[in-house]
Amino acid sequence: MTLYFLVKFIHVLGAIVILGTGTGIAFFMLMAHRTQQPEFIARTASVVVIADAIFTLSAVILQPVSGGVLMILSATSITERWLLTSLALYAIAGLFWVPVVFMQIEMRDLARKAAAQSSALPPRYFVLFRRWFAFGSPGFGATVLILWLMIAKPF
Repeated sequence: MTLYFLVKFIHVLGAIVILGTGTGIAFFMLMAHRTQQPEFIARTASVVVIADAIFTLSAVILQPVSGGVLMILSATSITERWLLTSLALYAIAGLFWVPVVFMQIEMRDLARKAAAQSSALPPRYFVLFRRWFAFGSPGFGATVLILWLMIAKPF
């Protein structure tokens, strides 16, 4: 196995982790939200926050590093349009992802408080959930487009 293919494998694995964790987080948060049970939402959101910190964050850091190494090893120019588009989409995904992390933390805390007080979820939770969904969709969509650009290199 050459160094190039090892780094490429790591890079693809990072993309899989970002997409897989994002899909899993969205699914579990949505399923927990549908129950309207503060205790269940709090437990689910707690795991989601940890998963984002461990898996998504490490992959998000790894991607530009492994991508940069791949550029060097393959002599790919930073001016390639597919690469510039991918980098712009990566920045856009990050601009949507960072607020989502803080929304998940606040939703977790609001659900914990409601569970501890045996009360219903506060209106702020529902505002955050709608915003979380609205931010997550374009952020996730950008990562899917990046994956397509990495594979197809259409321009």
